[in-house]
Amino acid sequence: MNLIERVIAISRRRSPWICRLNAGSCNGCDIEITPLLSPRYDAEQLGVELHGTPKHADIVLISGTLTLRSRQAILDIYAQVPNPKAVVALGSCPASGNVFAGSPLVLSESLDSIVPVDVWVPGCPPRPQAILDGVARAAKLLEEGATKSQLESRRGRLS
Repeated sequence: MNLIERVIAISRRRSPWICRLNAGSCNGCDIEITPLLSPRYDAEQLGVELHGTPKHADIVLISGTLTLRSRQAILDIYAQVPNPKAVVALGSCPASGNVFAGSPLVLSESLDSIVPVDVWVPGCPPRPQAILDGVARAAKLLEEGATKSQLESRRGRLS
């Protein structure tokens, strides 16, 4: 890795821009994201900035139960995030559907079957400290070139 590539890798860890996507949740996870950006938890100490558009994001925070309507939206938004990118799944809903599992409009698959998830943040809802830790872990994976999107692009170049 040359000097320029190293500087870019470090900047990905020190200033991750995040975009959040609610796939159909009760808003519990989204409510916990707000204090994350407040002075109490101070996500800006890690350089974290929340952006409304996925085209400027490094990390996508996805919360909520996966529904029939949200599946295509998740794929569209994931495609808009430039490479390299990381995905952080918030709460237990993206993994299992939680209390909404078995509902007719809820998919019976986990988020990982739709888009590659790099970090899972457990909880219902997860605490802001856990979300901050998940974002920090995703930023570290971006710096190391170890996100699933980076590994897949490397495999594609090798074949």
